Amino acid sequence: MKRRPLILAEAGVLMTYAPDYQEAYRRAADYVDRIIKGDRPANLAVERSARFELVVNAVTAAKLGLTLQQSLLIRADHVVKH
Repeated sequence: MKRRPLILAEAGVLMTYAPDYQEAYRRAADYVDRIIKGDRPANLAVERSARFELVVNAVTAAKLGLTLQQSLLIRADHVVKH
């Protein structure tokens, strides 16, 4: 299954920087499991994503006449080149 930021970039978005949704879904499942086992929702800590994904669309950048720095491309989790 493709990740949402990658889908957006393949659709033409220049860049996305978003939480790792698969990680968030796993954490949500853990919360549901704990609630089903009797934990009170009010006693569960609020968490935020620890991992974010950077996806860059090099094709869109070229069409816009932008030059992407190598340091950005190296840091990206995915670079769309087609």
